Amino acid sequence: MALNPSRNMILLDRHTIQSAMLIPAHQLLEESDQPAIVLNLQSLTRLNPSLLRDVVAWCRRLPCPVIGLGDMHLSSSPCADAIVDGDSDLNLILRRIQANPQAASVLVQVLRTIENLSFDNGLVVESLAYATLQSGQEFTRWLAQHQKKELPELTEDAGPAVLADRQGDRLTLTLNRPQTDNAYSVEMRDGLMEKLQLVSLDDSIQQVYVNALGRCFCTGGELSEFGLVASPLAGHLIRSQLSPARLVLAAASRYHFHVHKACVGSGLEIPACAGRLTASPRTLFWLPELTMGLIPGAGGCVSISRRIGRQRTAYMVLMNKKIDANRALEWGLIDEILDQYAGFNVEISLCPRERLETRRCSLNVI
Repeated sequence: MALNPSRNMILLDRHTIQSAMLIPAHQLLEESDQPAIVLNLQSLTRLNPSLLRDVVAWCRRLPCPVIGLGDMHLSSSPCADAIVDGDSDLNLILRRIQANPQAASVLVQVLRTIENLSFDNGLVVESLAYATLQSGQEFTRWLAQHQKKELPELTEDAGPAVLADRQGDRLTLTLNRPQTDNAYSVEMRDGLMEKLQLVSLDDSIQQVYVNALGRCFCTGGELSEFGLVASPLAGHLIRSQLSPARLVLAAASRYHFHVHKACVGSGLEIPACAGRLTASPRTLFWLPELTMGLIPGAGGCVSISRRIGRQRTAYMVLMNKKIDANRALEWGLIDEILDQYAGFNVEISLCPRERLETRRCSLNVI
């Protein structure tokens, strides 16, 4: 292994990778004093194809994140869980991983595992991993540092959390908790489940359009409800029975979500399940779960990685960066930027499973 003095870190390249593969992962991390394995992707492209395949297999077995430094189109890019193209981003992603190394490791292991699983099996893996982290010290630490805030009281005329309007074979669902920026609370989840179960039982509903009232589409999980479930196991069993993501994925070609402004955590994870996802020009997408010692747990490991690949998904979570609508469109996270709701004027024609095939050539690109 070679120590790169300019970065004060160990950067594995074609000269050092074979010796590194003989060393236990924990020893590699201790020797490098890094929270992740870092690869020089440009150098690794000069390995012979057989050895490069061995390196890819080795990297996928590692119990820690593997960060690639280099260009996203290189033949060695499948070795990495996430790719950065410069020192600044490399140092930042290592700091993020260092802050929550357990959650970071579980994240990349989940994304590797579900890459070739069915949607249903992928959701099970994601939920079990989420439950594991809920009992971990990183989430416990975050929970202790954040005082619970009471939800604002709703007026009597607030109405249901999810509004429904049916016209013929088309159903419009509207998130209706602008007071909380449509946070994904138990009430919101249950409201969605009720409407989505109706869709799954009624074949006469051909198209479902989902939007939201208020300044944001959805700011993610209601923080005041974190830690209230009886146990991580109970949480997993609840997610196994009450998963909006599972219902949307099961009938993805019938769903069109239109989002605006903040789409945080589950506010992105569930819309990403849909066959069509559009966004207003000023929309921002953010997956902040790592800072809480968690991973996306509302279906996002499955839905987002199906749209943009595991490496970009890991990049979004590990870097804790907000992605704007233009970048989201470039990556394939969304299908179109619309100044106004198109509603049912835009036909739904491509489901995530078909999209995966059409974008397979770019899944490893960040």
